[in-house]
Formats: sequence, C-alpha cells, structure tokens
Amino acid sequence: MEKTTKRALSLTALIAAAVVFGMVVASSVNITPRSEAQHEASAPRAHATTPGAPSFADIAQEAMPSVVSITSTDIVKGSQGRRYSNPFGGDGGGDPFEFFFGPGNPHGRQQNDDEEHKQVQGGTGFIISDDGYIVTNNHVIEGADKIEVRINNKEKYTAKLIGHDTATDLALIKVETKQRLTPLPLGDSERLRVGEWVMAIGDPLAFDKTVTVGVVSAKQRSGLTADPATRSFENYIQTDAAINFGNSGGPLINVNGEVIGINTAIFRPAQNIGFAVPVNTLKQVLPQLREKGKVTRGFLGINIVNVDSDRAAAFNLKTEDGAFVESVESGKPADKAGVKPGDTIVKVDSVPVKETRDLIGYVSGKAPGSKVQLEVIRDGKPVELTANLAERKDETSGKEPEKTASDDSHERIGIQVTELTPQVRQMERLKADVNGLLVVHVKEVSAAADAGIQEGDIITQVNGQKVGSTEDFGKVVSRAKKGDYLKLYVYHPRANVSTFALVKIGD
Repeated sequence: MEKTTKRALSLTALIAAAVVFGMVVASSVNITPRSEAQHEASAPRAHATTPGAPSFADIAQEAMPSVVSITSTDIVKGSQGRRYSNPFGGDGGGDPFEFFFGPGNPHGRQQNDDEEHKQVQGGTGFIISDDGYIVTNNHVIEGADKIEVRINNKEKYTAKLIGHDTATDLALIKVETKQRLTPLPLGDSERLRVGEWVMAIGDPLAFDKTVTVGVVSAKQRSGLTADPATRSFENYIQTDAAINFGNSGGPLINVNGEVIGINTAIFRPAQNIGFAVPVNTLKQVLPQLREKGKVTRGFLGINIVNVDSDRAAAFNLKTEDGAFVESVESGKPADKAGVKPGDTIVKVDSVPVKETRDLIGYVSGKAPGSKVQLEVIRDGKPVELTANLAERKDETSGKEPEKTASDDSHERIGIQVTELTPQVRQMERLKADVNGLLVVHVKEVSAAADAGIQEGDIITQVNGQKVGSTEDFGKVVSRAKKGDYLKLYVYHPRANVSTFALVKIGD
C-alpha cells in the first residue's frame, strides 16, 4: 500500500512537471493560443508606428493645409507656346531633366494659328507666412499672364508675383485672404543627412495633395548641365521620394515637419531620382525677392573647379582645399584684381575656401560694388589680392561651331593638332584674338581623353608657355618624362571658357 501510494505520487509529480515543461516550450514557439482578453489588450499594437520610424500620417496631416495648388495661365496664339527657363540650361527638349507640368491642350483640339487661346499649366507651392506669401519654382509661373492659387482644395485666389530668380529657380508669390494662413516651418538643409526620411507633397498629374515618402539619396548634386548661367548654383538634394509632373514647387519635408527642400526636377530615364533646391538657398534669396523682386549677386568673373589630387600634384599644392581658377574673364573684377589662371583661391575675407561652393556662396551673398580680399596660392606661394565685385548678369550661353580636321599627330598623348591658318579660323569661326593649336582628333583611350580634351578645343598654352606651331608643341611633348604632367591651357569655343587640362605622361 505504501509502495503504491509513493508510486502514484511520483507519477503525479512527473505528469505535472511534463505539463509545465510542455507549456513553457509551447509558449516559446508561440503556439499557445491567446485568450480573448490578451488579444484585445494587444490589438492597438497593430496600428502603432514601428519603433524608430516617424509617423508619416501625422506629418502629412500637419503639413497638408499649408501646401497649395498653383495654376498659371498664358494667353498665346495658335501653336505658340510659353517658353520656360530651364535651370539646367536649354529649352528642355533634349535635356535629361523634365519639369513637372501637366500635359497642355489635353483634349487634343486643333488650334487656329490666328486665334488666341489659353495655355494652362499646373504646379505646387507652400505657404511660408500667415499673411499670404507662397514659395514655388520660377518655371511654374514664369511668363504667366495669370497665377491662381487653390488652398485646401477649395478657396481659389489670384496671386501676385512678388519676385523670382532664374539661377535658383525660385519664385515668391502672394495672395490676399481674409483669414490668417498656416505657414510651414523652414528647416536647416545643411544639417540634413543622407539616408534620412523625407516626404514630398504636391499635385502630380493634377492629383491634389499626393504624399510620397523616401530618403535623402545624396546631397550637393552639381555638374548636371554645362550651362554656366546656372552651373555655379547647382547644389541639389537628391531623393527617391516619388515626384512627378505637377510636384514642381512643392515642399520636401523632414520628419520634424520642416521644409528642407523645394522639389524642382526629375531625372527622366530613371525611376525615383528627383532633385530639390535646398531650403537654405531659399533663405538666402528670400529677403531680396521680398524687397526687390529679384536677386542681385556679387560677381568675380572666373571659372573655378575643386582641387583634386592631380591639380594638387601638378601645381605643388599642399592640400586639396581651395577653388582652382581655370580661366579669368578679361576686364572683369578678378582680372582687374590680378587673379590668373592656375591660381588657387584659399580664402575670401579671411573665410577659408575648402571647395568652389564656399567661394561662390560667399561672393554671391555680397552686394555688387563690395570689396573682397582674396588669398591665392600661386607657384606655391600665398598672394593677397583685392577685388571690387560687379553684378552677376542673368544670361545664357550657347555656341556650336562645327569642327574640321587636319594632320600633325602626337601619338604619345593621343591627340592630333593643327595650326590656326586663315582657312581653319574661317571654318571654325574663331575670333581674331584666339591663338593656339586646334585639336582635330582625340583617341578614345588616351591621356588626352582622360584629361577631358575634345575635338574642336584650342590649346593656347603648354606648361605656362604660349604655343602657335605644331613643331613647338611636339618638342614639349617629346621632352616630357614618364609621370610628368603637361599643363595644357585649353579654350573651349562651344562654352566660350578656358580650362586647364592636366595630361599625365604614361609609357
């Protein structure tokens, strides 16, 4: 009896232990069914934001009332269309960037060439003050006879153009309303980091208040076009937040609900490669847009590039800091101050110049007529210069002389050059003051091609010495040793600028 009782108790303990162990195991693999109370208590978690991620719904709800739809109307005759200034140069026909307008004449009706009709285009903007000031892109409203703004998808107002700036593609308009408006706060685009979440709000293809989300893909995108009128100001935020026709002028917003960019362009061949003007650029030009209706900028009259390892080695620079002077416009402030091609500007008014953007931003922020102190490195030594700034003109350039060909090959660096005879000058349409050697052929795989030399360029100097004969040029090339740099000063007729081409001698 005693043995039986002990046996029963042991069996009971064993069973109990097995049950407990089974519950623990089942719970660990999540197969224990939850009670209804458990299910109800945990239900709200299904709607909670993922830890660390922003609540995009809250950001959109807060920002939406401050984003407006813009309609610009132009009165034209027949097939005559409004021409928009392209901040990337050209008329947009063959440009890889596409601006965000909806399709014109959507019903496909034929237009009488002698009959006036309305050309209506759409874009986006956002409110920056409670008294009705609105920011958008210049190309959204440029040339319009009438600008209309729709707020909250209801009220429609006729807007007044306050100011616009082609170089940055920004415009300021204003509406008069009875009620105070809700502005969007402006953030700090300098603090923006690659990989941060951003939100774009706008009217793509006339779909009002569309919200898309992505990240900052890159910052300080530049070199997107060859137009010198706008190239100096290229400083775009790249994002993969989907933006389309009609988003132009709308805000790019960070997770704090602040505007950090103004959506401006997309890269046509790709998906979700968009560009926005940094909000700090807007902050710089906004006072002038309000007060003068335009932006006036200081101007030196130089073509500059960042210092790279090749330039640092060729020009005996200790670091890669500074703005390297490729060319100087004759008679302009820099020329009068004594700046020369090959100089590296390292300071302006005691402000360090790490890259070209530092110099451009500082000089552009100064009023025309202001004096600036420049510290340049020339032949390895510092030189102090003083320049009186002129006013930067808003102008475009574009020359397309056709090329001819000749002989006189220098196989060592991969180019053929010829002298500028009267016949060559006439065919190339070169001015009388242009001297040097015409590049008639560049090998695709060569040191010259790597340095950016192209057919049609004019080599005016080699290692600081003017060249006018193919014989002299050939002697300089033949004397160069392996690893040496040939510092070719090259005039580009199409762009009407001169730059240094650093050709490194190989085997």
